[in-house]
Amino acid sequence: MTAPTRKDPLVAAYFSVQFDNKVVGAFRECTGLGSESQVVEYRATDEKGRAVLIREPGTMKYNDIVLKRGITNDMDMWGWRQQVEEGKMDEARRSGTITLHNQKGEPVAAWTFERAWPSKLNGPTYDAKSNEVAIEELTITHEGYKRVPVGG
Repeated sequence: MTAPTRKDPLVAAYFSVQFDNKVVGAFRECTGLGSESQVVEYRATDEKGRAVLIREPGTMKYNDIVLKRGITNDMDMWGWRQQVEEGKMDEARRSGTITLHNQKGEPVAAWTFERAWPSKLNGPTYDAKSNEVAIEELTITHEGYKRVPVGG
């Protein structure tokens, strides 16, 4: 009997984000890749006349994606957010891909998202007495995502 092939969990080194097949940034943290269904409840009667509570899936809700990275002189996220602030939503909406990379820089997992726009952008909070990197945070609101195969 052969032993089952062991699949170790993926170790994340960083995330990259692409729009139109162009990498626009590398991020040290990514949260919010998830979805949930609202629960619709209603009372009914079963075949024996007993009251039962029926629970069905309702509207699908996608979580906002939050990306964090050390601040650089790159202004790409700030320019994207400015499109929203100026009401240019047709220009601001983008579809893209978030890719998880391992320590060797190889892609190991990926997610695509649709019709995204930056709903929030925070500049760094920084303490000059510490040795920490100043972090900026981008919140992306979107209309759907899915996990996609990596490589081939």
